[in-house]
Amino acid sequence: MNKYPGILMMKPNPELQAIPLIEFENITVFRNNTRALDRISVVIHEGENIAVLGPNGAGKSSFVRAVTRELYPVIPDEPMIFRIRGRDVWDVFELRSTIGIVSNDLQYTFHRGMSGREVILSGFFSSVGLFNHRITPAMETKADEICAFLEIGHLEHRLMNEMSSGEARRFLIGRALVHDPKTLILDEPTNSLDLHSLHAFRRILQKIARSGTGIVLITHNLHDIIPEISRVILMKEGRIVNDGNKTAMLTGTIIGDLFDVPLEVIESGGYYYAAGY
Repeated sequence: MNKYPGILMMKPNPELQAIPLIEFENITVFRNNTRALDRISVVIHEGENIAVLGPNGAGKSSFVRAVTRELYPVIPDEPMIFRIRGRDVWDVFELRSTIGIVSNDLQYTFHRGMSGREVILSGFFSSVGLFNHRITPAMETKADEICAFLEIGHLEHRLMNEMSSGEARRFLIGRALVHDPKTLILDEPTNSLDLHSLHAFRRILQKIARSGTGIVLITHNLHDIIPEISRVILMKEGRIVNDGNKTAMLTGTIIGDLFDVPLEVIESGGYYYAAGY
């Protein structure tokens, strides 16, 4: 089913679908002489809806930067796998145009006098701004469809630095969607959102997940995990400490151990909340 009405979608290649999106084995990454990732091993497939949950400093953002090739692993004594879509070597700009990435760093980059529509269109060129790039009618049409899908058409001519954090983040998602990525990676997407903005943002994430785009949600907030997410990966001190079905992972004992605090996990309407701490 076409996720954006009016856009021609290519038929999926079964062979490509069988190749994992992310395949890491024995990956260790250092940042400023600190071990940020410690022998990480994980496989994530295209189209999976996954949350990577852990406290601040767990290595979650370093994991994202390893995926985008901003960080590279050290060469270990044991065998190592460091593949994205079955490839060991990627051009960084090519990679970023095939996997949708939305991060706080990206929002800081675009917090300037640029309209929301310009931000979406810049996704076609992996640029910050449009400069002398040629915008085609097809690109304009795609931007219209994405604005309608994300319910931000009424904001498209507003400057990014005049929007709320939640509004600006939706335009960054729109920028990431211009190439129809099979997976959208969101790094701490609800930071600084109030309750109203959080509610609106989670509803949009649900809409994206239901359209067929896989969600990889990186967060330290239990309540960010939308009902469509079925798998949860738990990180702590640079390691993956647990990985499994959402229901099995999101218990008071497991989440309490993850954050080193006694708590109770309550499920309500497909969302999970921490209480009693």
